[in-house]
Amino acid sequence: MRATTATIHLPALTHNLQRVRQLAPRSKVMAVVKADGYGHGLERVAGALADADAFGVATLVDGERLRRAGMSHRIVLFPGFDEAGDLPLVRELGIDCVLHHESQLRLLERAPAGPPIALWIKLDTGMNRLGFAPAEARRIHERVHALACVSEIRWMTHFSSADENDREQTEGQMARFAAAIEGLPGERSLCNSAALQAFPASHGDWVRPGGMLYGLSTFRRKSGRDLGLEPAMTLTTRLISVRECAAGERIGYGGSFTCPRAMRVGIAAIGYGDGYPRHAPSGTPVKVAGQAGSVVGRVSMDLLAIDLSAAPAADVGSEVLLWGPELPVEQVAEAAGTIGYELVCGVTRRVQFAEAGHEVLSAAA
Repeated sequence: MRATTATIHLPALTHNLQRVRQLAPRSKVMAVVKADGYGHGLERVAGALADADAFGVATLVDGERLRRAGMSHRIVLFPGFDEAGDLPLVRELGIDCVLHHESQLRLLERAPAGPPIALWIKLDTGMNRLGFAPAEARRIHERVHALACVSEIRWMTHFSSADENDREQTEGQMARFAAAIEGLPGERSLCNSAALQAFPASHGDWVRPGGMLYGLSTFRRKSGRDLGLEPAMTLTTRLISVRECAAGERIGYGGSFTCPRAMRVGIAAIGYGDGYPRHAPSGTPVKVAGQAGSVVGRVSMDLLAIDLSAAPAADVGSEVLLWGPELPVEQVAEAAGTIGYELVCGVTRRVQFAEAGHEVLSAAA
């Protein structure tokens, strides 16, 4: 088996949920577990976050997986149903649906009799992605309230710039949301991880943390630990070759890196086929045998070249840390011009997964 392993720290997930509760003590928590639990494995993440009040998913299949795993929590399907054929399974699984478009409402109005569905009406207060215009809130509520197939109605919106601490935009969205549904019944949910941490006034009845549950920072120049969070994934591999390269020799596809001096270069068993970012440039940090190292040359599908100048004891078999508690994923993401969310979600199925303190569990998340 390839040595490339993603180790999941379940206590970190529990810690991060507790941190959410500390920040929003009067709100219920909808743990967002979409994208296979942000790449950490849906079922294991849900088990570790079983104290959450609900789970948020992006696909009906994920809702079905949670039910098969024995989760009796409220499950909220963020995009809602796409077609009439989704409704029987939604009803069977007892899943809440977000209602964000007129086409969905028409489907409900034509739906056959059956168990009623709980809805979250989504208003677009400035994201310009999904949701009804705030001016439509009362009209939509009247139509939904008249339907026998609807059991409960709640309200939702989504912030566009809370992660940038954009106070004008975020507070403007909060005001538009409040004005649109003033006096209407139903619980409110506004905030994602960034707003939960930066805008306490947005907490509402439900908070919807995603990245912060996995120890990920939503803010530039900060790691999860800077925010009181614990990283839930460690990605490691091993060196499978060490070579001596002379000054002037070029490394990797396209020879994009030229050795400025004689140097030892290690070849690690990881590449973009495992989810390591292909666009990570030379200089992206790694750790080898506990010492600092850096990427040199282009990332290949299966292999990664590493400067071992600062790790003289490194040899074939030495462990390579790509990210984890000792090397924040945010540092790697910044070097690669992306965010930590993309990196952890992008770990592929050929990477072995393990839980901290246990043997490898599987070759997929």
